[in-house]
Amino acid sequence: MTHSILLNGAWIASEATQTFQAANPATEETLPGVFPVSPWSEIDKVIQAAADAAKEMRGWPGNRFAEFLDTYADEIEARTDELVAAANAETGLPVSPRLKDGELPRTTNQLRQAAEAARTDSWRCPTIDTAAGIRAMFGPIGPVVVFGPNNFPFAFNGIAGGDFAAAIAAGNPVIAKGHSCHPETTRIFAEAALAAIEKTNMPKALVQLVYRTSHEDGYKLVSDSRVGASGYTGARHTGLKLKAAADAAGKPMYLELSSINPVFILEGALNERADAIADDFTGSCLMGTGQFCTNPGLVVVPANDAGNGFVKSVAEKFGAAAVGTMLSEGVRTSFAAGVETLQKAGVEVVAGGQAGGGTGVSFNNTLMIVGGSRFLEDPEVFQTETFGNGSLVVLADDVAQMMAIAESLEGNLTGCVYSDTEGSDDDSYATIEPALRTRVGRLLNDKMPTGVAVSAAMNHGGPFPSTGHPGFTAVGVPAALTRFGMLQCYDNIRPERLPVVLLDRNRNAAWRRIDGNWSKADVG
Repeated sequence: MTHSILLNGAWIASEATQTFQAANPATEETLPGVFPVSPWSEIDKVIQAAADAAKEMRGWPGNRFAEFLDTYADEIEARTDELVAAANAETGLPVSPRLKDGELPRTTNQLRQAAEAARTDSWRCPTIDTAAGIRAMFGPIGPVVVFGPNNFPFAFNGIAGGDFAAAIAAGNPVIAKGHSCHPETTRIFAEAALAAIEKTNMPKALVQLVYRTSHEDGYKLVSDSRVGASGYTGARHTGLKLKAAADAAGKPMYLELSSINPVFILEGALNERADAIADDFTGSCLMGTGQFCTNPGLVVVPANDAGNGFVKSVAEKFGAAAVGTMLSEGVRTSFAAGVETLQKAGVEVVAGGQAGGGTGVSFNNTLMIVGGSRFLEDPEVFQTETFGNGSLVVLADDVAQMMAIAESLEGNLTGCVYSDTEGSDDDSYATIEPALRTRVGRLLNDKMPTGVAVSAAMNHGGPFPSTGHPGFTAVGVPAALTRFGMLQCYDNIRPERLPVVLLDRNRNAAWRRIDGNWSKADVG
């Protein structure tokens, strides 16, 4: 029996003629759940229901959305065991510490942070020019389509993750497009969302779910005139095609695509603490089988005894470390293709390089090296992303070549420089940092990039191709919410007609609604 889709507050039998099933990557067995590939006829109904909900919610206060998000977080926690079991079967990610102890609490934390931003209107960025009588703020943009990735079944899920939370907190209904790797996990989230909708008396179409669409229908979805914006996390080629369709229709499309997250390790740092840095790098690169968008996929070290010693140490650690299970056969195939591309370009494999080595879908921990001059001859090919448990070390002749490598980089989510603590690397750092700074969204010192803290100051974004726009972040409240808002300006509007957040708070008195009526009230 094929699972139903969530359409306008009800589980509806799909009109699909095509279906799919997920697989357990640890056992390589097909899982029993059968899920629909929704045709345009039902996608159209989902969009219309979302558009109707957006009209109903016009002018609603933020606390309505905050109540839903808080209640949804509670509903998710009530389904912890069910969600964790489903995600473990569909992704091979460990129950503990990854899913139950780390990613699920992060997911509910994100929802509650977004709720607070909605409640306080902090995301609206009110701007008041009293003298000119002009005021501006962010307001809802309309229905938001959210595409979740394969590597975070909870924290970036299309129906529960950061983009979802941001879109709801900004006052928009969400059309969630599930990921084919974890449809059952997504279905359970949808049950929790529907329960929260009913408990908080929100529009039935506030949250809707389709599991999969054809490529052409996906392009139609993001470019539909009734859609306000879309958020996507996943493969570069798919994201760019979706963005092209959205751009052609003038619809915002926020992308997180790919990143190799360069790490520059200076000579003084290696002389001071090479073993500790090798441990840091190994742990970061192999964590979660390397299936993080902030995985350190490119490391630049000096081409001398210190750098060679670092490579030898890391190769030994890679060989000794357990080989993890990849998310899917598709991930392994893509990883193998990336390694092959780099080998053909001239890299030397010093550890791994072969499929297998772990449970189920796996590929040996892979470390590659290439000289700095060769890298600079073809920097584009040597920045081929190998999404998984592998990395490329570039052996640079000197600091000038390190700077040239930094200048040649594509846009990345993160970039890091390790330097010594006594100051011998300071001049080298000052040479490299300005070039690296323009290539990354988040700059780190002496710290591997894998962790992404859910902090108001976090930038989980960066120049293309790491994302589709360098001015926005996918993580961090309230900044992430503005992606799903439109800037609304009010010129010479009477005070009683202004949104409360735009009332003049810079004078001794302001208009306030008291007992349903507008009047002047002291604000101190």
